Amino acid sequence: MTWPAGTLTPSPGAAPTKRMLAAQTRAELTLLLRNGEQVLLTMVIPLGLLVVLTLVDFVTVPSGSGTSDRAGFFVPGVLALAVMSTAFTGQAIGVGFERQYGVLKRLGATPLPRSVLLGAKTLAVLAVELLQLVLIVVVGLALGWHPHGNVLSVLLLVALGTAAFSGLGLLLGGTLSGLTTLAAANLLWFVLLVLGGVLFPLSHFGAAESVLQLLPTAALSHGLREVLQHGTELPVRDVVALAAWAAGALAAAARFFRWE
Repeated sequence: MTWPAGTLTPSPGAAPTKRMLAAQTRAELTLLLRNGEQVLLTMVIPLGLLVVLTLVDFVTVPSGSGTSDRAGFFVPGVLALAVMSTAFTGQAIGVGFERQYGVLKRLGATPLPRSVLLGAKTLAVLAVELLQLVLIVVVGLALGWHPHGNVLSVLLLVALGTAAFSGLGLLLGGTLSGLTTLAAANLLWFVLLVLGGVLFPLSHFGAAESVLQLLPTAALSHGLREVLQHGTELPVRDVVALAAWAAGALAAAARFFRWE
Protein backbone atom coordinates (compact mmCIF):
# COMPACT_ATOMS: atom_id res chain seq x y z
CA MET A 1 0.00 0.00 0.00
CA THR A 2 1.34 3.39 -0.94
CA TRP A 3 0.69 6.34 1.33
CA PRO A 4 0.28 9.82 -0.21
CA ALA A 5 3.28 12.08 0.30
CA GLY A 6 3.15 13.92 3.60
CA THR A 7 0.70 11.51 5.30
CA LEU A 8 3.24 10.18 7.79
CA THR A 9 5.30 13.34 8.13
CA PRO A 10 6.24 13.85 11.81
CA SER A 11 4.80 16.95 13.43
CA PRO A 12 6.70 17.41 16.70
CA GLY A 13 5.66 20.05 19.17
CA ALA A 14 4.37 20.70 22.65
CA ALA A 15 0.86 19.70 23.65
CA PRO A 16 -1.66 22.47 24.32
CA THR A 17 -1.09 24.23 27.63
CA LYS A 18 -4.40 23.03 29.13
CA ARG A 19 -3.56 19.43 28.34
CA MET A 20 -0.08 19.76 29.83
CA LEU A 21 -1.54 21.36 32.95
CA ALA A 22 -4.13 18.60 33.39
CA ALA A 23 -1.59 15.82 32.90
CA GLN A 24 0.97 17.37 35.23
CA THR A 25 -1.68 18.05 37.88
CA ARG A 26 -2.71 14.38 37.85
CA ALA A 27 0.93 13.35 38.20
CA GLU A 28 1.55 15.77 41.08
CA LEU A 29 -1.61 14.68 42.91
CA THR A 30 -0.68 11.02 42.54
CA LEU A 31 2.79 11.67 43.95
CA LEU A 32 1.32 13.61 46.88
CA LEU A 33 -1.08 10.85 47.86
CA ARG A 34 1.53 8.08 47.46
CA ASN A 35 3.85 9.72 49.99
CA GLY A 36 2.97 8.18 53.35
CA GLU A 37 4.92 10.72 55.42
CA GLN A 38 3.21 13.59 53.64
CA VAL A 39 -0.24 12.08 54.14
CA LEU A 40 0.59 11.75 57.85
CA LEU A 41 1.67 15.39 58.01
CA THR A 42 -1.27 16.78 56.07
CA MET A 43 -4.14 14.51 57.16
CA VAL A 44 -3.51 12.58 60.38
CA ILE A 45 -1.66 15.17 62.48
CA PRO A 46 -4.21 18.02 62.03
CA LEU A 47 -7.15 15.70 62.77
CA GLY A 48 -5.40 14.23 65.81
CA LEU A 49 -4.57 17.70 67.13
CA LEU A 50 -8.15 18.84 66.65
CA VAL A 51 -9.56 15.94 68.68
CA VAL A 52 -6.99 16.22 71.49
CA LEU A 53 -7.13 20.03 71.78
CA THR A 54 -10.92 20.04 71.82
CA LEU A 55 -11.47 17.22 74.30
CA VAL A 56 -8.48 17.73 76.64
CA ASP A 57 -8.63 20.98 78.60
CA PHE A 58 -4.93 21.81 78.87
CA VAL A 59 -5.02 25.00 76.78
CA THR A 60 -7.29 27.85 77.91
CA VAL A 61 -9.31 29.40 75.11
CA PRO A 62 -10.69 32.97 75.23
CA SER A 63 -14.37 32.07 74.89
CA GLY A 64 -14.65 29.56 77.74
CA SER A 65 -13.96 25.95 78.63
CA GLY A 66 -16.91 24.10 77.10
CA THR A 67 -16.39 21.60 74.31
CA SER A 68 -18.32 23.71 71.80
CA ASP A 69 -16.25 26.79 72.77
CA ARG A 70 -13.03 24.86 72.37
CA ALA A 71 -14.14 23.46 69.01
CA GLY A 72 -15.06 26.98 67.86
CA PHE A 73 -11.52 28.14 68.67
CA PHE A 74 -9.52 25.16 67.47
CA VAL A 75 -11.32 24.15 64.25
CA PRO A 76 -10.33 27.38 62.41
CA GLY A 77 -6.79 27.05 63.78
CA VAL A 78 -6.47 23.48 62.58
CA LEU A 79 -7.87 24.49 59.18
CA ALA A 80 -5.02 27.02 58.97
CA LEU A 81 -2.55 24.33 60.07
CA ALA A 82 -3.80 21.97 57.35
CA VAL A 83 -3.30 24.64 54.68
CA MET A 84 0.21 25.35 55.97
CA SER A 85 1.12 21.65 56.16
CA THR A 86 0.08 20.95 52.57
CA ALA A 87 0.90 24.17 50.73
CA PHE A 88 4.14 24.97 52.56
CA THR A 89 5.82 22.08 54.37
CA GLY A 90 4.80 19.21 52.11
CA GLN A 91 5.38 21.15 48.92
CA ALA A 92 8.73 22.57 50.00
CA ILE A 93 10.08 19.12 50.92
CA GLY A 94 8.74 17.55 47.73
CA VAL A 95 10.23 20.22 45.48
CA GLY A 96 13.55 20.18 47.34
CA PHE A 97 14.07 16.45 46.80
CA GLU A 98 12.82 16.63 43.21
CA ARG A 99 15.58 19.14 42.54
CA GLN A 100 18.16 17.05 44.40
CA TYR A 101 17.28 13.88 42.46
CA GLY A 102 17.29 15.67 39.10
CA VAL A 103 13.55 15.33 38.45
CA LEU A 104 13.04 19.04 37.86
CA LYS A 105 16.16 19.19 35.69
CA ARG A 106 14.68 16.57 33.38
CA LEU A 107 11.33 18.34 33.35
CA GLY A 108 13.17 21.53 32.46
CA ALA A 109 14.45 19.84 29.30
CA THR A 110 10.87 19.16 28.14
CA PRO A 111 8.44 21.66 26.60
CA LEU A 112 6.74 21.95 30.02
CA PRO A 113 6.87 25.65 30.98
CA ARG A 114 7.81 26.64 34.51
CA SER A 115 4.41 28.35 34.92
CA VAL A 116 2.59 25.10 34.06
CA LEU A 117 4.70 23.11 36.52
CA LEU A 118 4.09 25.57 39.34
CA GLY A 119 0.41 25.79 38.41
CA ALA A 120 0.05 22.00 38.46
CA LYS A 121 1.69 21.79 41.89
CA THR A 122 -0.68 24.46 43.19
CA LEU A 123 -3.77 22.70 41.78
CA ALA A 124 -2.66 19.40 43.33
CA VAL A 125 -2.27 21.18 46.67
CA LEU A 126 -5.77 22.66 46.34
CA ALA A 127 -7.23 19.21 45.67
CA VAL A 128 -5.61 17.77 48.81
CA GLU A 129 -6.71 20.80 50.82
CA LEU A 130 -10.31 20.28 49.73
CA LEU A 131 -10.20 16.77 51.17
CA GLN A 132 -8.57 18.09 54.36
CA LEU A 133 -11.19 20.79 54.82
CA VAL A 134 -14.03 18.31 54.42
CA LEU A 135 -12.52 15.90 56.97
CA ILE A 136 -11.77 18.66 59.50
CA VAL A 137 -15.25 20.15 59.17
CA VAL A 138 -16.89 16.73 59.64
CA VAL A 139 -14.79 15.97 62.72
CA GLY A 140 -15.39 19.48 64.05
CA LEU A 141 -19.16 19.12 63.70
CA ALA A 142 -18.97 15.76 65.48
CA LEU A 143 -17.15 17.50 68.36
CA GLY A 144 -19.94 20.06 68.73
CA TRP A 145 -18.64 22.86 66.52
CA HIS A 146 -21.21 25.44 65.39
CA PRO A 147 -19.79 27.47 62.49
CA HIS A 148 -20.96 30.97 61.55
CA GLY A 149 -20.10 33.48 58.87
CA ASN A 150 -19.85 33.65 55.11
CA VAL A 151 -18.55 30.65 53.16
CA LEU A 152 -17.13 32.94 50.46
CA SER A 153 -15.02 34.76 53.06
CA VAL A 154 -13.67 31.41 54.26
CA LEU A 155 -12.81 30.38 50.70
CA LEU A 156 -11.09 33.73 50.08
CA LEU A 157 -8.95 33.33 53.20
CA VAL A 158 -8.06 29.74 52.32
CA ALA A 159 -7.17 30.73 48.74
CA LEU A 160 -4.94 33.59 49.90
CA GLY A 161 -3.37 31.39 52.57
CA THR A 162 -2.70 28.68 50.00
CA ALA A 163 -1.08 31.20 47.65
CA ALA A 164 1.09 32.60 50.45
CA PHE A 165 2.24 29.23 51.80
CA SER A 166 2.65 27.76 48.33
CA GLY A 167 4.90 30.66 47.35
CA LEU A 168 6.97 30.19 50.50
CA GLY A 169 7.19 26.44 49.92
CA LEU A 170 8.27 26.84 46.30
CA LEU A 171 10.80 29.50 47.32
CA LEU A 172 12.32 27.24 49.97
CA GLY A 173 12.28 24.04 47.92
CA GLY A 174 13.35 25.83 44.76
CA THR A 175 16.51 27.33 46.23
CA LEU A 176 17.84 24.95 48.92
CA SER A 177 19.03 21.34 48.76
CA GLY A 178 16.69 18.51 49.65
CA LEU A 179 18.06 17.75 53.12
CA THR A 180 18.35 21.44 54.02
CA THR A 181 14.79 22.00 52.85
CA LEU A 182 13.60 19.04 54.93
CA ALA A 183 15.15 20.45 58.10
CA ALA A 184 14.14 24.06 57.45
CA ALA A 185 10.55 23.24 56.44
CA ASN A 186 9.91 21.07 59.51
CA LEU A 187 11.49 23.64 61.82
CA LEU A 188 9.41 26.46 60.35
CA TRP A 189 6.29 24.27 60.54
CA PHE A 190 6.83 23.78 64.26
CA VAL A 191 7.61 27.46 64.89
CA LEU A 192 4.53 28.62 62.99
CA LEU A 193 2.43 25.98 64.76
CA VAL A 194 3.42 27.35 68.17
CA LEU A 195 3.60 31.07 67.35
CA GLY A 196 0.86 31.24 64.71
CA GLY A 197 -2.19 31.16 66.96
CA VAL A 198 -3.08 27.50 66.27
CA LEU A 199 -2.33 25.97 69.68
CA PHE A 200 -2.38 29.10 71.85
CA PRO A 201 -4.18 32.45 71.61
CA LEU A 202 -1.70 35.13 70.58
CA SER A 203 -2.65 37.11 73.70
CA HIS A 204 -0.60 34.55 75.66
CA PHE A 205 2.57 36.02 74.14
CA GLY A 206 2.14 39.48 75.65
CA ALA A 207 3.95 42.31 73.90
CA ALA A 208 4.95 40.05 71.01
CA GLU A 209 1.30 39.67 69.94
CA SER A 210 1.36 42.65 67.58
CA VAL A 211 4.37 41.20 65.75
CA LEU A 212 3.08 37.62 65.66
CA GLN A 213 -0.18 38.82 64.10
CA LEU A 214 1.80 39.51 60.93
CA LEU A 215 2.77 35.86 60.45
CA PRO A 216 0.81 34.13 57.67
CA THR A 217 -0.39 31.35 59.98
CA ALA A 218 -1.62 33.91 62.51
CA ALA A 219 -3.39 35.93 59.82
CA LEU A 220 -5.08 32.84 58.41
CA SER A 221 -6.11 31.32 61.76
CA HIS A 222 -7.30 34.67 63.14
CA GLY A 223 -9.20 35.49 59.96
CA LEU A 224 -10.92 32.09 59.93
CA ARG A 225 -11.87 32.50 63.60
CA GLU A 226 -13.29 35.95 62.95
CA VAL A 227 -15.54 34.53 60.25
CA LEU A 228 -16.41 31.06 61.60
CA GLN A 229 -16.53 31.84 65.32
CA HIS A 230 -17.65 35.48 65.45
CA GLY A 231 -19.53 35.83 62.15
CA THR A 232 -17.38 38.68 60.79
CA GLU A 233 -18.23 39.39 57.16
CA LEU A 234 -14.64 40.01 56.00
CA PRO A 235 -11.57 40.38 58.27
CA VAL A 236 -9.84 43.06 56.22
CA ARG A 237 -6.59 43.16 58.18
CA ASP A 238 -6.03 39.42 57.80
CA VAL A 239 -6.97 39.48 54.12
CA VAL A 240 -4.48 42.29 53.46
CA ALA A 241 -1.73 40.48 55.41
CA LEU A 242 -2.27 37.22 53.51
CA ALA A 243 -2.43 39.03 50.17
CA ALA A 244 0.89 40.75 50.94
CA TRP A 245 2.50 37.44 51.90
CA ALA A 246 1.12 35.78 48.75
CA ALA A 247 2.34 38.52 46.42
CA GLY A 248 5.79 38.68 47.98
CA ALA A 249 6.31 34.91 48.27
CA LEU A 250 5.11 34.10 44.75
CA ALA A 251 7.19 36.91 43.25
CA ALA A 252 10.28 35.69 45.10
CA ALA A 253 9.61 32.06 44.09
CA ALA A 254 9.26 33.06 40.42
CA ARG A 255 12.46 35.06 40.64
CA PHE A 256 14.73 32.61 42.47
CA PHE A 257 13.24 29.16 41.66
CA ARG A 258 15.88 26.86 40.11
CA TRP A 259 15.38 23.64 38.14
CA GLU A 260 18.53 22.12 39.63
